[in-house]
Amino acid sequence: MTRYILRRLFAMPFLVLGIVTLAFLLTTLTKGDPLTAIVSERQMNDPTVIAAAKARWGLDRSLPERYVIYVGNLVTGDMGTSFITRRAVAQDILFRLPATMELVIAAMIIGSTIGIALGVLAAYFRNTATDHFARLFALFGSSVPVFWLGLALLFVFSVKFGILPGPGRMDARLPLPDEITGFLTIDALLAGDLRVFIDALWHLILPAFVLGWSVAGTISRLVRANMLEVLGREFILTARAKGAGEMRVVLRHALRNTLVPTLTVIGYSFAYLLTGAILTETIFSWPGMGSYAVSAARGLDFPAIIGVTIVGGVVFLITNLITDIAYVIANPRVKLG
Repeated sequence: MTRYILRRLFAMPFLVLGIVTLAFLLTTLTKGDPLTAIVSERQMNDPTVIAAAKARWGLDRSLPERYVIYVGNLVTGDMGTSFITRRAVAQDILFRLPATMELVIAAMIIGSTIGIALGVLAAYFRNTATDHFARLFALFGSSVPVFWLGLALLFVFSVKFGILPGPGRMDARLPLPDEITGFLTIDALLAGDLRVFIDALWHLILPAFVLGWSVAGTISRLVRANMLEVLGREFILTARAKGAGEMRVVLRHALRNTLVPTLTVIGYSFAYLLTGAILTETIFSWPGMGSYAVSAARGLDFPAIIGVTIVGGVVFLITNLITDIAYVIANPRVKLG
């Protein structure tokens, strides 16, 4: 196990370098001119201003030079300066990443809980109304576009009935708690401000549910398929023959063996949600990495685009490593093999 982890950690810097190289090359292949995000439209015809802007942002250098300089700066933690915000990209990302993490963690909790519960019920009550409902729920969540689902639920629960709050991370009239973790709900609890905590939690429910529904559908289908296989095995029949209760048989024996392959899906889903929450954050005006990536793409903010790509790639690599380690720990047969 130790050698396996060390091998993965040793290979990770080379994989990150590949991500950096690919992201850097893709931004240079776009037809858009980054000067449009730096220089105003009125000054685009002034050669002096254009030359000064190119020299200021290093755009007058060749592609290999810019790449070497960028990689050298990246080693020290410098991801460049955003064309739009005029702040360090690393600073912008660190400011927005906790909001995305809070949303994704909440979405994974909702998606995993609903998905596992529906998968177990669908397998246990096979070919009944419960099974059909669970499969329909999974199919709907996996096939409906996120932007349509988000807008529909936002209209129903926020505009029509006023049950849940509208877009945003919290009510603008409430004071922000002191930033400790960056997670608004946790910071509100640490500050002892229950009013802000409840308001932030209510704002979190709807976008987290929208983001987690697709994950719930995938997990429920996987759990159902594995549960159907496990429930027919001999050790389940033996447990029932020994007088074990149905709740114990299903949850302790069947579900426990089903969760091993489910860990892999949950791990990959977490990485997918973290890098793919763009539409959800845009619909709900969530100030996270997704909305930052959208504004960077619209403004041809190349340093920000590359920075978001690098962070997403690193998170994906770390998540895969943690998932593989958890899979080995949960499945002794893989560890022994």
